[in-house]
Amino acid sequence: MSQPHLPKGSILKLLIRALEGVLMTATGLWSMVAVYESNLPTSWVKTCATVAYTLLLGTIAWRVRPWRKARLLCLGAFAVVIAWFLVTPPSNNRDWQPDVAVLPYAEINRDQVTIHNIRNCEYRSETDYTVRHYDKSFDLTKLRSVDLYLVYWGSPLIAHTMMSFGFDGGDYVCFSIETRKEKGEAYSAIKGCFRQFELTYIIGDERDLVRLRTNFRGEQVYLYRLNTDAATARLVLLDYLRQVNRLKDRPEWYNALTSNCTTNIRGHTKPYSNNAPFDWRILVNGRVDEMAYERKVLDQGLPFAELKRRSLVNGRAKEADADPGFSARIREGLPGL
Repeated sequence: MSQPHLPKGSILKLLIRALEGVLMTATGLWSMVAVYESNLPTSWVKTCATVAYTLLLGTIAWRVRPWRKARLLCLGAFAVVIAWFLVTPPSNNRDWQPDVAVLPYAEINRDQVTIHNIRNCEYRSETDYTVRHYDKSFDLTKLRSVDLYLVYWGSPLIAHTMMSFGFDGGDYVCFSIETRKEKGEAYSAIKGCFRQFELTYIIGDERDLVRLRTNFRGEQVYLYRLNTDAATARLVLLDYLRQVNRLKDRPEWYNALTSNCTTNIRGHTKPYSNNAPFDWRILVNGRVDEMAYERKVLDQGLPFAELKRRSLVNGRAKEADADPGFSARIREGLPGL
């Protein structure tokens, strides 16, 4: 005896309703989190607003009929949250943590670049430090190298990435793209998706940005020399500096998915690379070095596993500590140099 079959039109309607259900659930959950992670003044106010918004969605879903009207009302509530989310402006005027309170900027005059407010904190511990800055001029005709840092603090799938530009004479200037945190604020990946942190480019001495992570935080830091020519290195550095200057005048939001340390590096390098298609490892960036190796951007003289093993700089960084020759000492014996 043959089994009954649903008409094709009925199957299509069921699929559409299922997709609508997934969409309504996703937009509802996202908007509830957005309300809770908003810039409302206190946790109590945020909680009350989130509870009220959740009750509103629940009431619409259970009480309003027909379903078409309920869906339109829920999407309208979602649209209001999106509008609120999008019109919330970033700011350069907050009570910042001391290490990110001063913004860098650059004066560019053809081959001469003067970078102001290069950070070089004096650390006694991760949280006990004296903030120091200095200005320095660089001759772009003496730019020779670009290095990539990968910093692991937990999962091997996620890393913090930094770029460092090397000049004749052993000078290096390092860029770390981070959240600009206020006093008492801690990083949260969830908050990082909901406009809770401004974006900042820290331009630092490697004795600050690298040593902080190796010697005081105990994070695993890998250093790779990138295969690039001086002309491309110059274009990428200038692209970085133009963004640094823009952020000084027009703040932007950090986003843990779309505007973070690695996606912004890709934004600066992609216009000058012929081999930069999007790769899932841009997001799961703990493996971005593997991606770079496959694209022959890293030294090919060793298998990747051996290259990575020999690119760990923690031991040399701890030995060098506050030595003025820190940058040279952590590069001793590294592959590709």
